[in-house]
Amino acid sequence: MTAVDSRRVFQSPGRLDAVKLALAFFAIYFIWGSTYLAIRFAIETVPPLLTAAIRHTVAGSVLLGWAMLRGFRPTPANWIAGLVVGSLFFLAGHGLLHWAQQYMASGLAAVLIATEPMFILVLAWLTGQQSISRLSACGLVLGVVGVALLAGTGLTVGDSSFLALLAALASSLAWSVGVIVSPKVKLPSDALGRTAIPLVCGAALLLIAAGIAGEFQEIDRTAISWKSLLGLAYLIVFGSIIAFTSYTWLLQRCPPALVATHTYANPLVAMLLGWLVASEPITIRIVIASAVILAAIVLVRRGERSAVPRSPAIVQRRQPADLFAQKE
Repeated sequence: MTAVDSRRVFQSPGRLDAVKLALAFFAIYFIWGSTYLAIRFAIETVPPLLTAAIRHTVAGSVLLGWAMLRGFRPTPANWIAGLVVGSLFFLAGHGLLHWAQQYMASGLAAVLIATEPMFILVLAWLTGQQSISRLSACGLVLGVVGVALLAGTGLTVGDSSFLALLAALASSLAWSVGVIVSPKVKLPSDALGRTAIPLVCGAALLLIAAGIAGEFQEIDRTAISWKSLLGLAYLIVFGSIIAFTSYTWLLQRCPPALVATHTYANPLVAMLLGWLVASEPITIRIVIASAVILAAIVLVRRGERSAVPRSPAIVQRRQPADLFAQKE
């Protein structure tokens, strides 16, 4: 379905159930924003890589089983593509994010992950797929200023705070590379299969990484709290299955620019929940830095609309990647 068709469907009141539409937007606005707090709770007593691995193993298996019941059959090329995309999105993207949240507030992590549109723009420019408009250039500069402000907020005591900030940015970069790469590899055309295969492959890679890091030996099963278990269950059911399914459903029915507004909402939801539920501090500096980064995202997205692609193929290549344009 093209963007024009999407707008036509969205604007036709008789074509969509208003309740389903509202629930789907609630999922990508609130549920995805709340996953950062759920990650914080989950990794309190479960090692971070193992948390991500369990989350994606269960969610990926459920979605793959659902797809196969509908007749989907993955090919060897699909599995190879799944390994490539899964390593970027879930091994590097989610693995680094889960690790970083040991040392920073969930709201700050959400703000740093929101830099993804800026990384995607720079990568598209470096690969000759898109030019950078003046508006987008201003957004990139503003984004750097915002990250610099966050770097001085004292995320935690010691050097781990700076490493956590770098890990969160590296997570955003890895996901952005995945967005650029995913349309070029042979992922399944089936929507559920396209989601499930990278999830399953990423989960397998995360399990290997957790084993290498010694997380299976360091975990104390008797010390795992109910808070961590509930956080993990929330990530599996709501963050990975319900919200992601809602996202792909919305992309088929609404203009992509409208669906992408979750980028602005998620950090705000994460920061508010972190403050209300986990007593995470919100200082004036954090508020200013977050506002600067969100303003930078607005400028980048508006600048992208006015920029002329260097290659006509960029239009076709970017649409499949939109299925993975969210990390949580």
